[in-house]
Amino acid sequence: MTSQTAIDATGPGGGKVPAAPSDSTPATGLRGHPWLTLLTVAVGVMMVALDGTIVAIANPAIAKNLHATFSDVQWITNAYFLALAVTLITAGKLGDRFGHRQTFLIGVTGFAAASGAIGLSHSIAAVVTFRVFQGLFGALLMPAALGLLRATFPAEKLNMAIGIWGMVIGASTAGGPILGGVLVEHVNWQSVFFINVPVGALALLLGLLILLDHRAANAPRSFDIPGIVLLSGAMFCLVWALIKAPTWGWGDGRTWLFIAASVVLFAGFAFWETRVAEPLIPLGLFRSVPLSAGVVLMVLMAIAFMGGLFFVTFYLQNVHGMSPIDAGLHLLPLTGMMIVASPLAGIAITKLGPRIPLAGGMAATAVAMYGMSTLEVDTGSGVMSVWFGLLGLGLAPVMVGATEVIVGNAPLALSGVAGGLQQAGMQIGGSLGTAVLGAVMASKVDSDLAGNWADAGLPKLTPAQLDQASQAVQQGAAPVAKGTPAPIAAKIAEVAHDTFISGMSLASLVAAGVAAVAILVALLTKRGVNAEAGAGVGHI
Repeated sequence: MTSQTAIDATGPGGGKVPAAPSDSTPATGLRGHPWLTLLTVAVGVMMVALDGTIVAIANPAIAKNLHATFSDVQWITNAYFLALAVTLITAGKLGDRFGHRQTFLIGVTGFAAASGAIGLSHSIAAVVTFRVFQGLFGALLMPAALGLLRATFPAEKLNMAIGIWGMVIGASTAGGPILGGVLVEHVNWQSVFFINVPVGALALLLGLLILLDHRAANAPRSFDIPGIVLLSGAMFCLVWALIKAPTWGWGDGRTWLFIAASVVLFAGFAFWETRVAEPLIPLGLFRSVPLSAGVVLMVLMAIAFMGGLFFVTFYLQNVHGMSPIDAGLHLLPLTGMMIVASPLAGIAITKLGPRIPLAGGMAATAVAMYGMSTLEVDTGSGVMSVWFGLLGLGLAPVMVGATEVIVGNAPLALSGVAGGLQQAGMQIGGSLGTAVLGAVMASKVDSDLAGNWADAGLPKLTPAQLDQASQAVQQGAAPVAKGTPAPIAAKIAEVAHDTFISGMSLASLVAAGVAAVAILVALLTKRGVNAEAGAGVGHI
């Protein structure tokens, strides 16, 4: 398939519909059954989504057991997301070339094996190393799951399938802190990783019995190695800058050096893709305004969601003093609403198209984030539940609809790349949300803390002490030294929590603004031509 062919296949206004998939194995009995295929891929993606949040609860226990520094613990999370974000699109291309069944099975097996290896590790270096492998195998698994759904389900049922798929991801992501709290508190930190082994074995068994290898007749036959190197380098530099910005500072030259390098590499990648016969990402894909809008929408949604949720966990545990389990339970309105609303969103998108549900979802998200900016130190569980539930209601149609817009507007031969774009958008958006909203929080805390401290009549701090106190307050913690008299400790806690609330409020307002911008982007989306034609494969 040449570059021109890729553009023709995906161009607007009547390009050729890709050939129907050629199945390497005939559909017989359970093999290839659409709903059983959905069950199988759901079990697999559940591991990857769960690992995004469940490990955060285990980090303090890991640090204590393995004598790790705070920086070491950060890399338990950063190594995973970095490997995942950098390789998602390339992994999707591997699925397009060799078949999504094969890449899914390899991803499931490798992810479960890496999880088991982490549980057996006795050093922080080993944990971080195997977290990288988790990210690499997770990158194989996620786009392959979407590629399998795209190839297996008829167009009129694809939205419902993606709705359930999104429900599993949302529930797993939000439920991670609950399950992680239970396992760490009643078993050990290793159990957080060991739990993936039986889940992975189940997904592998189901995959061997049920999944059918769908391959488009015009699937790519060669690899764009320079494109892979350029794109991977660009993604690495971008995500690395976002990870290190809170440590280095946004004004540090190293932060902007990596951002500049990512821009140069992205530009070089775009130039190269117009010159190669079989590009990694045919740039003709982005001639589709709906597909491009879907990718941007996924990034904006993740900024608002991941960035906002990052502070909520600190708010619940450090300001309200909840245990990890209690904090997870307080997020049940968010989880429960996503579980209920995701399949309903699939039905609505099938009947109405994605534009109205997506715009409505981002509007609800914007209102929810605004509501979260009004939370106070003494806000009750009922009020919190309203805003958390509204956030889940808003996210559900976006998770479903944006995914369908991206994958449904891509030809079958590039469904893996489309799945990689969708997941990469989420990872970059999540990293951006945490970094940018974290910078907003840090700036607000730094500007308010000294004044609030002085107004409370507390002893004056040296610049070094103030900086150390600011680091604690950014996480909602009160910087109370051992032996501090109770009345003074109470004042310090009050100042710390009030200052944290002011920072979280501003960050939530910024997230609400991002969600409001996303409403306009949602208006540019529409279902794929293949869905409107009622065909299982299609063009843009």
